[in-house]
Formats: sequence, C-alpha cells, structure tokens
Amino acid sequence: MNILQINASPRRGDANSTKLAKQVSERLQAAHAGSRLTVRDLGERPVTVLDETALGALFTPAEQRRADQAAIVAEYDALIAEVQSHDAIVLGVPMYNFGVPVQLKAWIDAIARAGVTFRYTENGPEGLLKGKTVYVALARGGLYRDTPNDSQVPYLKTVLGFLGLTDVRFIYAEGLNMGPEAAARGFAQAEADLAAAIG
Repeated sequence: MNILQINASPRRGDANSTKLAKQVSERLQAAHAGSRLTVRDLGERPVTVLDETALGALFTPAEQRRADQAAIVAEYDALIAEVQSHDAIVLGVPMYNFGVPVQLKAWIDAIARAGVTFRYTENGPEGLLKGKTVYVALARGGLYRDTPNDSQVPYLKTVLGFLGLTDVRFIYAEGLNMGPEAAARGFAQAEADLAAAIG
C-alpha cells in the first residue's frame, strides 16, 4: 500500500491534526506490511493559490505558457500525480473558523482539474480518482460532530466525492480546548474512530 499523508495545519508538527494524521498513517502501516508512506506538509510547502495567474496558466496552451505559468502547471501536475499514485490518503485537518485551512483548500483547488481528476458526462460529473480510501483526521477545539456547525465534513464529503474519492472515513478529536478532561475524551474518541476505520 502507498500512503499519502497531507498535513494541512500551518503549525506543522505541533498541531493536533498532524499528530492524529501521523497516528492514522502508523496504524495503516502496521496493518499493511511493506507499505510506503509519503508525507506532504502544506504548512512547510504551501501550494500556489488558484488566483488569476494560476487560472491563466491552466487555460494557456502548453507551448504558449510563460516560464512562471509553466512552473505553476508543473506544480499542480505533480500534486495530481502524487494522489494518483497512492492507494490511501490521510488528511490532517484542523478546524479554522468553521472551515478547512487555506492550505488544504489550495491543495484541493490544485488537484481538481476537469478532464484529469473529474470529467463531465451526459449523466453528470464523474470523479476519476477511484479505488482509494481517504482517512480524515479532524482536530477541533470545540464539539461539532453531527451538529449544524460542522461545515467541514459535508464540504469534504462533497468535494472528495466529486473527484471520485467516495470511501472517506473520519476520525474525530474534539473538545481539545475545553480543558484536560474534555481533551482526554476527545483523544479517546479519536482512538475509537481509528480502530473502527482501520481495525
């Protein structure tokens, strides 16, 4: 098994979401002997944001791109190829202002490309990143699971599913800023979710 771990927190190694993602990857490695792990830290190496320059690069024929445009497309191509070449994807996702960090949104924008990771058909859109499992390690300061205030899970289910990533398993560590007892319960819940997701 080839495992791709994406750390989305700008806090890098100190982030609870990164620590939880690492636990998920370690559990996967233990369950699949000989597996290979690739770690991409979006805090350390941010993805170029999909702005006017990046859009212009994507819509310019390859032979007509300037050097800066070619560099952006090459960066996005490499991110797509990385996802395509892995069997399992582990996302370490903190909650910032009820959403995903900008680092993760930039990564999603980079890998979502018509004709490559999804396509439009007569029957509607079809995701092309099929046959993979995504493990989402969620770290939250408060309690949001199964409430209307949890906008992360519906968004991630929708956008990942749009790309063909329909086997998405969530591991929740919540209440981490609500005192030691609440944090302990949050990490215990994450361990239970992890056991259910991987075994």
